[in-house]
Amino acid sequence: MQFSESWLRSFVNPSLSSDELAHLLTMAGLEVEAMNAVAPAFDKVVVAQVLTMDKHADADRLNVLTVDIGQAEPLNIVCGAQNVSVGMKAPCALVGAKLSGIEIKQAKVRGVASFGMMCSEKELGLAEESQGLMELAVDAVVGQSIREHLDLDDHQITLKLTPNRSDCLSLYGIAREVSALTGSPLQALPQADFKQGCDRSCKVRVAPSAACPRYAGRVIAGVNATSATPAWMVQRLERCGLRSISALVDVTNYVLLELGQPLHAFDLNKLNGDIEVRFARAGESLKLLNEQVVNLQEDMLIIADDMQPIALAGVMGGADSAVDDTTTDIFLESAFFAPGVIVGKSRRLGFGSDSSFRFERGVDFAATKEALNRATQLILDICGGQAGVVSEVLGELPARNPVKLRLPRIERVLGVSLEGQEIAQMLLRLGMIAQQKGDEFSVIPPSYRFDIAIEEDLIEEVARVHGYEQIQAVPPQARMTMLPLAEGQRPLARLRQALVLRDYQEAITYAFVDEEWECDLSGNAEPVTLKNPIASQMSVMRSSLLGGLLAVLRSNLARKEPRVRLFEIGACFAAEPGSYAQHERVTGLVYGTALPEQWGVAARSVDFYDVKADLEALFAPILLSFLASPHPASHPGRSAQVLLHGQVVGWIGELHPKWLQQYGIPQTVVWFEVELDALISADVPHASEISKFPRVRRDLAVVVDESVTAQSLLDAMLGSNTSYVAEIALFDLYRGKGVGDGKKSLAFRVLLQDTQKTLIDSEIEQSIVRLAAVLQQHGAQLRI
Repeated sequence: MQFSESWLRSFVNPSLSSDELAHLLTMAGLEVEAMNAVAPAFDKVVVAQVLTMDKHADADRLNVLTVDIGQAEPLNIVCGAQNVSVGMKAPCALVGAKLSGIEIKQAKVRGVASFGMMCSEKELGLAEESQGLMELAVDAVVGQSIREHLDLDDHQITLKLTPNRSDCLSLYGIAREVSALTGSPLQALPQADFKQGCDRSCKVRVAPSAACPRYAGRVIAGVNATSATPAWMVQRLERCGLRSISALVDVTNYVLLELGQPLHAFDLNKLNGDIEVRFARAGESLKLLNEQVVNLQEDMLIIADDMQPIALAGVMGGADSAVDDTTTDIFLESAFFAPGVIVGKSRRLGFGSDSSFRFERGVDFAATKEALNRATQLILDICGGQAGVVSEVLGELPARNPVKLRLPRIERVLGVSLEGQEIAQMLLRLGMIAQQKGDEFSVIPPSYRFDIAIEEDLIEEVARVHGYEQIQAVPPQARMTMLPLAEGQRPLARLRQALVLRDYQEAITYAFVDEEWECDLSGNAEPVTLKNPIASQMSVMRSSLLGGLLAVLRSNLARKEPRVRLFEIGACFAAEPGSYAQHERVTGLVYGTALPEQWGVAARSVDFYDVKADLEALFAPILLSFLASPHPASHPGRSAQVLLHGQVVGWIGELHPKWLQQYGIPQTVVWFEVELDALISADVPHASEISKFPRVRRDLAVVVDESVTAQSLLDAMLGSNTSYVAEIALFDLYRGKGVGDGKKSLAFRVLLQDTQKTLIDSEIEQSIVRLAAVLQQHGAQLRI
């Protein structure tokens, strides 16, 4: 919203400078995006009138002027402008004036003394180009400062309004706001003072009353469409960013800016019959004022006559019924259209308009006739004519429901204590009707405030009028206590630190992913789909974090990163019967060499067991087990389930070669994904006695079938609770000579120890025999 400061001050003129006014508006929620002076700083430029003009004796293109500047003696000025004439009024820069860095001095031009300079718009900094002197109105006062005459001390202010403040899309709306914030009196709009001069009218029918609760219009006959728009109106329009078109159009634009009510003037003689407000019918089209022909859709509200559509309601008028220089009679329209009916229509057609911008947000339905009368008065004053009777159709207007406002709630939200009388005055200045009963107000918002619906809206209004800067920051006062940290749970910060210490870097990716990822990497044929995705490649919710990390990996590879180690902690989503499930998971991904490039260790690519070691370190001291199992994302022979206490808590594996090829990844990728709940759970430490006596080592080597896993044998031996056994670990795997086909040799290290004494051979032998028996029960044969 761009407007002229001087126009605003014609309605309300607080004792604030321009900068202070801009700061006030910004702090009240009406952000001032820009404030620019309409003219550069200069002085000693006055309105002058040319009294005489003679040709310069030594220059064909120069004239010697005698100029009246409102002083006792006229000035002699040498001027080269082609449009200068006797009697014209133009700006004159006196000696000492500074224009665009040039100081005007008394000088001789080809031997003739010149005591100033006649000025063009370019020389005053009002235009980039000009063809001659700036010609002023005939009623300009000679000797008056040109800054005063042209109101050049004005500023163009641009507001960046939020969508809820449609009431400030007009000069009078902003003036209401300034008056409420400062307490300065608000000047009333000029009252319309005209009489009905003709009996002509248009009958109006409104079929969808809910879409158009109020429609008003009147015939104005005998207008002169070629009348010139007054200079003051042209100036105000230009400073608000609109160019002058014609007097009739300029008046409708002027009232739009002044009151925020869009208007439209139809050429009455181009209409066929009565006016009807209705929804478009199939097959109808309309040529708009911007020359665009649109095929109307059945949800578009239109204005039509008895023959055809003549305007797209709330958006733009039609070209076939537009006013032009031959127009003599008009039908002037002012209406209130329901915002929900207008919203999105101009965007669908690929353009916007000032009217749709306001109707989409809501206009003041109580000011419909006021705007019509204001525009009628201006048209009669400028173009002449005779006003007819108002044709109006009135339906059910939006209800102004009372909103409850409680004093204790204000104090609790804002942190300041305000008296009820003070709040009542604030609400009154904002145009609201408030009734107080004890500590509670019942507030009815005005017709132009569509954003007041709940108590918090009113509290915000109180805060704005009171002043955000007046609300002092109060240090919080509360009992601060340390939150308990359960020993059976690891903090997320510690988990992140553990991953970072193992050379991983954290990534954060979108929960919205490509549906193809879900199918490829998770085998998820029915992911949770989004009704309104922000992009086609982000149409479903992820059930795994792997896809996002692969996208980050590819981004790093595109930037020539040779070694990438990533992890992410985030939510995954899955559909369940009648609802959705959300699970927090930790996913890691490793690419490149196992260690950074160095001289001490030969470079080698990362493998399954490197990442398995990382995963075991994360869970330590809790022991994990792994069960070979296929996964859609992994290499068939290098994929395993992660088990904790016999329960599956995740997956680990190398990425399948076909996905490496499909996603353009040149080397092996190893990944893991585990449930966060399992990872942050920790066993509470228990104290145990440390033995002073030496450990005894015995080795057990057995031959088993290839199908028997070492883990199953370890679990069996540990589960036997054999006396004195402190630790069992696999230390050797052998296939080859001496071991039959389809067989393998496994060697286990067994450490035995007692806390009370040194073990003797018989005790040791008894424990080893028991372990050997357990192994044999699982099909193992002792290897001699």
